[in-house]
Amino acid sequence: MIWVWVGFVCFVLAMLALDLGVFHKKAHAVGLREAMGWSAFWISLGLCFSVFVFFAYQHHWFGLGHTIDPVDGLINDGRTATVKYLTGYVVEESLSADNMFVIAMIFRYFAVPRIYQHRVLFWGILGALVMRGVMIGVGVALISRFHWILYVFGVFLILTAIRMLMMKSEHVDPNRNHLVRLARRLFPVTARFHGEHFFVRAGSEAALEAPVPGQEALPDAAVLKAKIGVLMLTPLFLTLLVVETTDVVFAVDSIPAIFAITADPFLVFTSNVFAILGLRSLYGALAGMIDKFRYLKVALSIVLLVIGVKMLTAEWLKEMLGKNFNFYLLGVVVAILIVGVVTSLIADARDNSQTESRTDE
Repeated sequence: MIWVWVGFVCFVLAMLALDLGVFHKKAHAVGLREAMGWSAFWISLGLCFSVFVFFAYQHHWFGLGHTIDPVDGLINDGRTATVKYLTGYVVEESLSADNMFVIAMIFRYFAVPRIYQHRVLFWGILGALVMRGVMIGVGVALISRFHWILYVFGVFLILTAIRMLMMKSEHVDPNRNHLVRLARRLFPVTARFHGEHFFVRAGSEAALEAPVPGQEALPDAAVLKAKIGVLMLTPLFLTLLVVETTDVVFAVDSIPAIFAITADPFLVFTSNVFAILGLRSLYGALAGMIDKFRYLKVALSIVLLVIGVKMLTAEWLKEMLGKNFNFYLLGVVVAILIVGVVTSLIADARDNSQTESRTDE
């Protein structure tokens, strides 16, 4: 079974290397058309992977489909594994959308030029994959030994959903981030961006680069004061630190959510990976339209609430709806998200119409 894990990780690393090393080797501002194309690619790849999941679990390739899923006590065949993978993928992708709101605020706070945002997202997501892999491993081990922890996760998700509904707005203050404060104490920080560099040495060529291609290279007071050769952090590195720690906070909410669906480590990890990979491109496509989805946070809160309730009532739902009750959960989640998006677009169109009417008057 280890070979399917090795093969999947190698495939993901190869795709990421192709992304950064070939298609985005030269820094550039990702336009809407390019971002939509990459979003369609990653989402299609994640959906197509469900075909592999079906046949792998149906025919027990690489030893998959032999163990009991601790969540529902069933052995996953091709159909149940595919439904669980797709449900997990949709849940993780939708909850990642909430992360985009915070990432947008982080970029605005640090005034990160669009030309460098892809680089931050790339390394941020690579770090997120490692951290989530560790969290998933710990979660699966806990559920396998202590089944009652699912009820703890369920209560936690319900409380998280209520908190999201009660919270009027998100406020991000990177200066209160413990890692950022520690980094500022341990290393000097430059006053401005130095190309794509996360680190620069005082007196090096990188420290003299223009902040954005086409602009004049202005002196950086912090670099000029530092001793020659001293390693300095750039604002781009501080941005990366905040993005990484923010993802850990969001993972605390999203990882328990998928354990309401399955505790099969391969299904949990692969659905998480494809959801995260699609997040980077999805951010580029939706960054300029985030404010239009005003009711998306409400929809995500309801999704968390439904999943939390499902965790607490799983045995009763299985008796009432049968072993395929995860399929109904998938339908409910998709319906809630569609209502949230459509309602947001209708409200935005109505506001624009009212604004135009006032202008005409």
